[in-house]
Amino acid sequence: MMSCIAVLYIALFQHDDGHRAAPAVPAARIAMQTPGSMPTPDPDALYANRTDLASARQAAALWDARLRDNPKDFASAAKLTRTFYWLGRHAPEGERRALLERGIAAGRTAVALEPNRPEGHFWIAANMGGLAESFGLRQGLRYRGEIRDELMTVLRLDPAFQQGSADRALGRWYYKVPGLFGGSHARAEEHLRRSLTYSPDNTASLYFLAEVLIATRRTQEAKDTLQKLLASPGEPGWGPEDHEYKVKGQRLLEKLATDG
Repeated sequence: MMSCIAVLYIALFQHDDGHRAAPAVPAARIAMQTPGSMPTPDPDALYANRTDLASARQAAALWDARLRDNPKDFASAAKLTRTFYWLGRHAPEGERRALLERGIAAGRTAVALEPNRPEGHFWIAANMGGLAESFGLRQGLRYRGEIRDELMTVLRLDPAFQQGSADRALGRWYYKVPGLFGGSHARAEEHLRRSLTYSPDNTASLYFLAEVLIATRRTQEAKDTLQKLLASPGEPGWGPEDHEYKVKGQRLLEKLATDG
């Protein structure tokens, strides 16, 4: 899913080639200390508890350590890029840029190890989209072509990946990118409706679609879509994201009611 998602319009940053190693975040900010006598925690269980940022940081530290021990560990690289995306969207503001840049770097590692798997491609795009959303249009324009290319690669490799997440993210991309740079409400709606064919109750897709419907003056249809979002059972494994989109959906529905 991609609530996550975020939002995948991209931006023009200070010039570099986009492939530098991302700045390191101090280890103390990523991991909790674990006594040496205790067994190593399960990073998957820690990530499942990601609403506790300390738990998410510890998961990142463990996957980072595994990848350092075995630079060919694709699974750890893929999970690390996903975890940095979560941290980069929820950590204190001063940490977010570095975390998202580390997410891009981990995604590039995953793609180098398994170029024909969708995980690395998708989470590179997600982390870039997180930078665009958090740091403005100039940041977004820097990455807009690469985000779209990575998501198109996911569509080519596995269009059903994460319940149609590439179509979901492309829908957000077309909605957020200015028309002068390729944005289109019609294409946004097309991709979002396609994503819903994989998961009709996906909260992120429904929320993003509601925004497109509002932008195209279909208020009643937007309200109906938000009601469906609020009634959604959500996706297994995506509870924190589903909760966030339900909160946002409720607020948007209330605003529509107030606005008439």
